[in-house]
Amino acid sequence: MAEFVSEVKQIPQNEDRIFEMLSDLSNLEKIRDRIPQDKIKDFEFDKDSCSFSVSPVGKITFKIVEREPNKTIKFATTNSPLPLFLWIQLKQVAESDTRMRLTARAELNPFIKPMVEKPLQEAINRIANVLATLSY
Repeated sequence: MAEFVSEVKQIPQNEDRIFEMLSDLSNLEKIRDRIPQDKIKDFEFDKDSCSFSVSPVGKITFKIVEREPNKTIKFATTNSPLPLFLWIQLKQVAESDTRMRLTARAELNPFIKPMVEKPLQEAINRIANVLATLSY
C-alpha cells in the first residue's frame, strides 16, 4: 500500500471549530470557487460524502467513514478506479493554534504506481494548502 502525507499545516483556530467545519462536507460550498473547473467537474456533496469527475480517471466518490471529534476525519472511496483512503488529523498545540496533516493510502499495483504517485502527492499537498487557508 502506498502512503502519501502532506506537510503539517498550521491553522490559527481552535481544533473544535476546524473539526466542526471539515466533518460536514456540505461546508464545501464555501470553497466551490477555489476548485479548478478545468480539472474537476460534476462536483457534488452532502453532509457525509462528495463526488467529482477527474479526467482521465472518471467519477470518484468519497464518504466519511469515521469521525473522532476534534482529532480525525476518515474518508474512503466508494466509487473509484482504485481503493483510496484519506484522513485529516488535527492537533491543537495552543489556543487558536491547530496543526493539520492529510494522509492518503492507496492500493497501487506496480504498473500504475509510477503514473499516479506524483499526481496523488501533489493533490494531497494542494488539498492541505486549501484547508489551511480557509476561514473557520
